Parts: sequence; C-alpha cells; structure tokens
Amino acid sequence: MSDLVPTIDLGPFRRGDAGARAAVGAAVDAACSTVGFLQIVDHGIPQALIDETLAMMTAFFDLPEDEKLRYVPPTPEVNRGYARLGSEALAYSLGVDAKPDLFEAFNIGAEVEVDPSDPYYAAELHRFFAANLWPSRPEGMRDVWLRYWAAARGVGDLMMDVCAVALGLGDGAFRPAVDRAPHVMRANNYERRSDTPEAEPGQMRMGAHSDYGSLTILLADPVPGLQIVGPDGAWHDVIPAPGALLVNLGDLLAEWTNDRWRSTLHRVVPPPAGSGGAFRRRSIAFFYEANYDHLVEVLPTCTSDANPAKYPPVTAGDHLIAKLMGPRTLTRSQATQSVGDREVAIG
Repeated sequence: MSDLVPTIDLGPFRRGDAGARAAVGAAVDAACSTVGFLQIVDHGIPQALIDETLAMMTAFFDLPEDEKLRYVPPTPEVNRGYARLGSEALAYSLGVDAKPDLFEAFNIGAEVEVDPSDPYYAAELHRFFAANLWPSRPEGMRDVWLRYWAAARGVGDLMMDVCAVALGLGDGAFRPAVDRAPHVMRANNYERRSDTPEAEPGQMRMGAHSDYGSLTILLADPVPGLQIVGPDGAWHDVIPAPGALLVNLGDLLAEWTNDRWRSTLHRVVPPPAGSGGAFRRRSIAFFYEANYDHLVEVLPTCTSDANPAKYPPVTAGDHLIAKLMGPRTLTRSQATQSVGDREVAIG
C-alpha cells in the first residue's frame, strides 16, 4: 500500500462510543480532503465470502468468449451483464478521447430488495433497476454474489454513516438519500492471455477516470496496476493489503461536499511491455449511489459566505446517466464539471 493512502480501522466506529466514532470521522475527513482514497480494515466482510466471490468471478471469466457474450446488456443504459474486452474507455467520462480499455467486466444490480409493484422501482425497471443477467455457469454464482452484494452494501451503509459524522451532519444524516439507491457491483478482469496483443502506446487496462456516484468499495487482488493521482499531481501505485478494502469518493459526493472532499483520478496500467507471460488482476467494485430521484444540493456544512456553492442542484439519476454514457458509447461525456481544479495528462 502506498504511504499516500491511509488505513482506517472501522471497528471503533462500529463498536465504540461517541468519542471513538468522532475520531474515525475525523480520520476519514482528513483522508477525503487530501487524497480521496483510503484503505479500511475491520470492515465486517468475512474472508471466506471474499474468497468464494473471487473464485466464482474467476470461473465466469474463464468461460469461452461466445458463452460470455450471451450476457451483454440490450442497451448502454442497462448497467448489467457482460462487457467484453475493449468495449469501453473510461477516460471518455472526463470528456477525453481514448483508446479502448483492456478489461472485461460483469455487472449486477439490486435484486432482492426491488419490488416491481412499488412505483419508485417500477419507473426504472428498464434502466436503474433492470433485471440481472445471470449466467448459467458457474453453478451457484448468483447465490454467492448476492451474499457478497449484501455484505458490500452493508459496508457502504456504514461508510455513509461515517461520512455524515465526518461532515458534521450527525448520525444517519445520509440515510434518507441512499435507502433505495441503484447501486451496482462490477467485477473487472484484467488478463493478458496468450492471444492478447501488447497494449498500444498510451493504452490503459482502465483509462484515467474518477468514479461517478457517492462511494466505491473496492476489493482488489494485491497485484500492481492501480494508480491514483496524489495531491502532488503525480501518479502513485496503490496495492491493497490482503483482506483490506479500498474506498474512494465519487464525483457526486465531491459535488455534495462542494469539493471539500476529492473525487480522485485513478487508472489501471498494463504490465510492462515485453514482460511476457500471463498477467491477471481481479477487482470487484461496489458503486454506492444515491436514490435516483434525490436532489443533490451542496451540504450546508460545506459552504460559507467566502465559499459559496460551486454546483447547481442535480438529481442523482441524471448525474449518473450523464457520466455513464460517454464510456459506454465511446463518446465524450458532457458531465465533466466535477473534476474540479485537477489537471493531469490522461493518456
């Protein structure tokens, strides 16, 4: 793990008194204000479930390509199913042209909690709450992934409670804004196979981008590749400790906090050219969103007469769709206003 990314123990927040909770909140505030990435331990997800989920992920991505292509979603707005190698380029979300990214992915969304008779969910069954595209193989994948989904959702709920304390909003302040959110879990497979060509100059395994929503809860192999932009404007390697999770902020939370907190640019770089051999890195990102109809306005604890609101109100759903469509259609996104004052070379 880079010294740039602090490690925060969530145990005192989960089990401690008000003073312990405030101390964890202060540590999160410091991390989010400076680097926008943190590593969390004592997060509550059993290692056995992590191992089981990764094993199912590996088994799916090892299937033949023609079998995986059965699970491509019908339209780019449907954030479900399989994305083949080279079908996306995340740098487009920043309004930057880019070569296709060298990863494949599989997405799932909310399932057990979705009630199609509820008008809130019914209005978005074609998009935010579309049905999952479960593969027939590997057997048992749905059960394992939904158990991991529930656990990761719990970590996200906990982190939003920590954020509320960190921002001086009080316990549970974010809960009404996130209780029926269109969260998405994405498994990313970065794999150089025998038939995979070397990356072209400037081509990334995943192009430079900031995440779109509130928080990302990331499980990743302790394998090199992930890099983040630090406060110095340079790229830094980040390798998580075994069993730990990474958390980073999305653009929505950066806007919510009036850029008090950073939505940090990050990317995944390819293995060194000419290194040869197989090179695999796996990650599972739980994208923790806000309710699609929630009107996000800059928080009162993040503004003052000297620091007025920088961002107009926006519904979380409109924000998310504007961000998603650029990478999915390989066109420049128009929703680039929340990159703040950060300027880096994106190649």
